[in-house]
Amino acid sequence: MSVVLEAVHLTKTYRRGSRDLVALNDVSLSVERGEHVAIMGASGSGKSTLLNILGLLDRPSRGRVIVNGASTEDYSDAQLSAFRRRHLGFVFQFFNLMPTLTALENVALPLLLDGQRLSAVRDECLQLLRAVGVEDRLEHYPHELSGGEMQRVAVARALVARPDMILADEPTGNLDSRNASAIHALMSREVKARGLTLLVVSHDRAAAEWSDRIITLRDGSIESNERRPAAPDREST
Repeated sequence: MSVVLEAVHLTKTYRRGSRDLVALNDVSLSVERGEHVAIMGASGSGKSTLLNILGLLDRPSRGRVIVNGASTEDYSDAQLSAFRRRHLGFVFQFFNLMPTLTALENVALPLLLDGQRLSAVRDECLQLLRAVGVEDRLEHYPHELSGGEMQRVAVARALVARPDMILADEPTGNLDSRNASAIHALMSREVKARGLTLLVVSHDRAAAEWSDRIITLRDGSIESNERRPAAPDREST
């Protein structure tokens, strides 16, 4: 496998009054293409900070992120935005669906923002909604969907631009255990079917069960980095 993502000596410091708060402390790691990595750790360990930096949503105080062999440290905000839109897909705890758009329109949104027409991408979006099991809800608005359905729509939206990598931040934090397990299974199945890389930040041990590797953070540093046996072959429900 080839390396698709590298973090090189990442440090993130926030100013809090008269002192500095270190959220990440000299974190280095690499992720191979097609890997499913779970980033675990207690609240405040730096998990979401790390994912935001790896996903180019935030910049480190020191260090750099290399994606597909290209260092991103000198990218402008506009370049970062374009890169995220075309190469990265995101799934968030609170779904981040647009309330005034239907499920179909929410899935299509990354393509619409890139200048494509809904009529041109409708069939592709329908195929994704079918793949995640909510094709019968395509004309429903987010407030008409259950939490599990909203997250399935969010997964489809993350996949629609055919990104190199999916980054998920506590994607099952608002779901019950049954829906949480189903979403982890769904993400694992879909990214592997498409040969994508998946990084998941989660408190949920189910995230670890589906991963190829577990990176555990403690106080902003990597405590362990362990490869797991092959993930279980279970059907999403």
